[in-house]
Amino acid sequence: WGRLCLLLSLLLQLPGSQAKCYFQAKAPCEYEGKKFSLGESWLSTNCLLCTCLHPIGVGCCETTQHPIDFPDWCEAHYDSQTCQISVVQKANPSLPCVKSMEHEWGSTGTLEP
Repeated sequence: WGRLCLLLSLLLQLPGSQAKCYFQAKAPCEYEGKKFSLGESWLSTNCLLCTCLHPIGVGCCETTQHPIDFPDWCEAHYDSQTCQISVVQKANPSLPCVKSMEHEWGSTGTLEP
């Protein structure tokens, strides 16, 4: 039970309650040729924060928070180099998605002051 509690506490320490976590039973605590000990963590190339839970496996959680409530004239862009997601305008992805008088924003469809 002690190991199970350790696993749960490690996986729940990530900021943001929307992060998805995965557990691989009996997975080796090795990544890109480096071995990790119980409690050690590493960031994978696909932006998962993994923690060694030897001998019971490896737990990994997403490090990015996925936006879910933004206007239809915007879209989420993922940058695999920085592990960041930004919301940008569909018409011009170089511009961030911001509130303006010409675009409605909010779940009620009304402009906010």
